[in-house]
Amino acid sequence: MLRVVQSILDSLIKPLRHQQKTILLVVGVAAITLSLSIIIPLLIDTTIHFNFPSIGTIHTIGVKAYNDPYLQNQTTQVQWGTTYPGSTTNVTLYLKSTSNTKTTLHLQTGNWTFLNSTNAIVSGPDNTTPYLSLTWNYNGTTVNPGQAIPVTLTLSVTESPTFT
Repeated sequence: MLRVVQSILDSLIKPLRHQQKTILLVVGVAAITLSLSIIIPLLIDTTIHFNFPSIGTIHTIGVKAYNDPYLQNQTTQVQWGTTYPGSTTNVTLYLKSTSNTKTTLHLQTGNWTFLNSTNAIVSGPDNTTPYLSLTWNYNGTTVNPGQAIPVTLTLSVTESPTFT
């Protein structure tokens, strides 16, 4: 019985011995391919950042801007995140009057600057752009001294092929 099993194993192994180099080559290539498919994405993820931030700078007169309703985190920037053609992005800010009189707020945009992938300016500064628009939900009500109100800013990006 033992000779029968050994004979069967020999008949299976004998053809493999003739192709030993081919099998080693296939196994080696498979191991290298698998290793590279794991290592390369990890290296790319840690060395190259594909994050293109969209940031707006806030300049205020008579009010301070905060990121939170508790007025703990004053800010001078709006982080829009990644924007896409045809998209709109909303950010809520809390504006607190620092004036000593009743105030009506106004929104004005300016100095739109667009950077390419090498951080070179490709357009701007200009106070208007056909590609982006910034609006808010403020309804024009008077803000009392020390009063804080929430406002939602909406950044809209055009689908124009000339922008992309």
